[in-house]
Amino acid sequence: MFDKTKTTNMHDILLSLHSILRYVLLILILVTIIDSLVRMYKPEDDADKKLALFSLIIMHTQILIGLGLYFISPLIKTLMQAGKVMSESFPRFWVVEHMVGMIVAAILITIGYSRSKKQDSNWAKHRFILVYYSIALIIILLMIPWPFREVGAGRGWY
Repeated sequence: MFDKTKTTNMHDILLSLHSILRYVLLILILVTIIDSLVRMYKPEDDADKKLALFSLIIMHTQILIGLGLYFISPLIKTLMQAGKVMSESFPRFWVVEHMVGMIVAAILITIGYSRSKKQDSNWAKHRFILVYYSIALIIILLMIPWPFREVGAGRGWY
């Protein structure tokens, strides 16, 4: 039969991993943006895209973990069963806004990385990474349930 404790344990593991990787992702994206600013006018080398690639990989990993959490989370199940998802800000954030915002950020990072690979000049490569990753960073910061926001109240920094 179905063992609810295994689902809860899996949820706790995924939630902890998702929370830890949040900080790794934020640091990587920030370092990638700064790196693009610094390398924009320098000659190209092999390390040029590694940070951007690592950011892309961690972002996609976060999306996969987040989607797994979305489908096993007791909070999401409770909010969906209660109804009024779109009319109240708390359930709307968890059921719709967080997921959609993070997927949009992942798409922006993917587009920025892909378009940068197709550019000839080093300046253009880093400009695409700089612009797309910066917009994605802003969206990510807005969609994280920080403890000082209503949707993150009581959740803590980890």
